[in-house]
Amino acid sequence: MIRRYTLPEMGAIWTEEARFEQMLRVEVAVSRAQARRGRVPGEALVAIESRAKVDVGRIEELERTTDHDVIAFVSQVAESIGPEGRFVHLGLTSSDVVDTALALQLRAAGELLLRDADRLVQVLVARAREHADTVQMGRTHSVHAEPTTFGLKLAGWAFEVDRGRRRLRDAVDEIATGKLSGPVGTYSHLEPEVEAEVMAELGLRVDPASTQIVQRDRHAGLLTAMAILGGSLERFATEIRNLQHTEIGEVQEPFRAGQKGSSAMPHKRNPILSERVAGLARVLRGYAQTALENQPLWHERDISHSSAERVILPDATILLDYLLQKLTGLVRDLVVRPERMRENIERGLGLHASSRVLLVLVERAGLAREAAYEVVQRAALAAADQRRPLREVLATDPTVARKLSLVDLDACFDDSRHLEHVGVVIGRLATLVPGTAAEAAPATDRSHATATRETADAHR
Repeated sequence: MIRRYTLPEMGAIWTEEARFEQMLRVEVAVSRAQARRGRVPGEALVAIESRAKVDVGRIEELERTTDHDVIAFVSQVAESIGPEGRFVHLGLTSSDVVDTALALQLRAAGELLLRDADRLVQVLVARAREHADTVQMGRTHSVHAEPTTFGLKLAGWAFEVDRGRRRLRDAVDEIATGKLSGPVGTYSHLEPEVEAEVMAELGLRVDPASTQIVQRDRHAGLLTAMAILGGSLERFATEIRNLQHTEIGEVQEPFRAGQKGSSAMPHKRNPILSERVAGLARVLRGYAQTALENQPLWHERDISHSSAERVILPDATILLDYLLQKLTGLVRDLVVRPERMRENIERGLGLHASSRVLLVLVERAGLAREAAYEVVQRAALAAADQRRPLREVLATDPTVARKLSLVDLDACFDDSRHLEHVGVVIGRLATLVPGTAAEAAPATDRSHATATRETADAHR
């Protein structure tokens, strides 16, 4: 991955030196198991443990001749040890070392990603609680629907990230699998007990039935879980981009001092972080597709997966690490504009109350649903076309006037009725991040009524 999107801690896992160091870790662990069986002399093990070193430059030099990076690695490590180096790689095939070392790298990368996801959940929950009663218009098909709260929107995001991190946790647990079963998985050179000892030392599980490789369904599962989580991040970023539209203006990305939005238009304050998240999430999905294509290898193995994995595995983990951290900062510092949310509700002319009026006409006034729907729809379309408040149009409708008092009609425009159960959802956030008793309890009718009464008054 290019340096622009590589954060230091994750990038360090995927350097060439780090890759070969993990391979060396596997080799040394195998040498210990072999020494316990008398196959590696004690003095040779001491030499291996004390003198084995990775020299990436020398490996690259040897690979120019061997055209095989594992052979070059083994040769270089043996050189660093001296005569006792002949005992390194005893009974192993290349994929024993490569796939087991890769499992160590992927586990380390996965642990960082899970930590990132935990932080994002924390921030989402905190801001959801902060804006539990920040009323905004809910939109379906990009059209005003009914009121919601910004906190409820963020609560949905928090639970979605939690589902994503649980998928990711399962995939990381599964990817921590190694093998030392030899050229076709038959343990022809090392017995299963050696494999079990080495995996225990490395903290990996044993592949119960490998071929020459650890099968790639695990890797496909990991990248698919990562792509799904990336898709969630894109969904959140897309919503932020939409809410930052000039015509909506309900949230804004943080804009630091000295930041510029356009070389030509000084007024521009663009949602660049959200757009970046959206773009890079698409790359993640492409990597997941490649991982799926890597599953159907020929016979006990081929190496068509190998070249692709050198790109997709480091890049995907680096990208998701970047996306999670960037979106966490974006949500933490997001500028929320409740006054603009209020303006947009008022500009809607009370049309969002149509569903409440419909229900009251059916349940309390005794109209057939189709008849009630026709009355309310006719009034709503007229209100929208004439730019008049819906309550005003309904108050002069003969059918409504006969069936509902003005008090009953006014009650339909009290937005607190839409929001009285929002607190229940906010309270569920305690299953993700424990909160105070006040945060966990459902919000009172009064808290929502206070926040929304002005809107109802504006429609009268």
